[in-house]
Amino acid sequence: METKDIIKPENLVYGKSELLIDTIMHYCPGCTHGVVHKLIAEAIGEMGIQEKTIGIAPVGCSVFAYNYIDIDWQEAAHGRAPAVATGVVRLNPDKFVFTYQGDGDLASIGAAEIIHACNRGENMLVIFINNGIYGMTGGQMAPTTIENMVTSTTPCGRDSELNGYPLKMTDLVAQLPGTSYVTRQSAQTAAAVRKCKRALKKGIQNVLDKKGTSFVEVISTCNSGWKMTPVQANKWMEENMFPYYPLGDLKDSEKGEPVSKN
Repeated sequence: METKDIIKPENLVYGKSELLIDTIMHYCPGCTHGVVHKLIAEAIGEMGIQEKTIGIAPVGCSVFAYNYIDIDWQEAAHGRAPAVATGVVRLNPDKFVFTYQGDGDLASIGAAEIIHACNRGENMLVIFINNGIYGMTGGQMAPTTIENMVTSTTPCGRDSELNGYPLKMTDLVAQLPGTSYVTRQSAQTAAAVRKCKRALKKGIQNVLDKKGTSFVEVISTCNSGWKMTPVQANKWMEENMFPYYPLGDLKDSEKGEPVSKN
């Protein structure tokens, strides 16, 4: 092989972070979890904080997150990741601590924990994966399920008069004084992945700078639970979830003031 034919590492379209463990992921093909795992591993590796990072794993599809990223992990009971993270942060104030939670975990059973942790301004990063459904347990309606969305428990679509309205957790935590950076991203295209990674790195840096709670929501797909192909799920997400959960920063201020809408 001639020298000119050798592909240089910096020119590879896909490069594997050294922090990703050589374990085959259990996620369904097309699931957003795997993409976000890769971004977290890349961000931690590039920022050189592997040895000082502690992740709090949830209950849900991502319960085995500790099998894939080579950092210290702590498992939490369903919805209690912010409470566990609070203890870890206060015992280890020089560590970078983050929680990784789905919408059924964070917005339902863990709603009280996340609201109070954000209100206290605990110095941690919250990564919130919102696919609008309980993906692990059979595709039931979640607090974030949008109106008219079909799930196993809303076969005719979510009815706000019967089931209440979809819960915009990110909008809620943006109003709390303890949050310094609150953003909503996605990971369905190359451009979206790059934006999501920048948001994650900014959230990490805020924690390192001790600015309180940073909150990164990632609007995601569950093509298995939605009964769609990955391509169909991405299109459905863009056409239906993005209008209700618009992407972008909701708060970005050292003083914790909401981003101006003007």
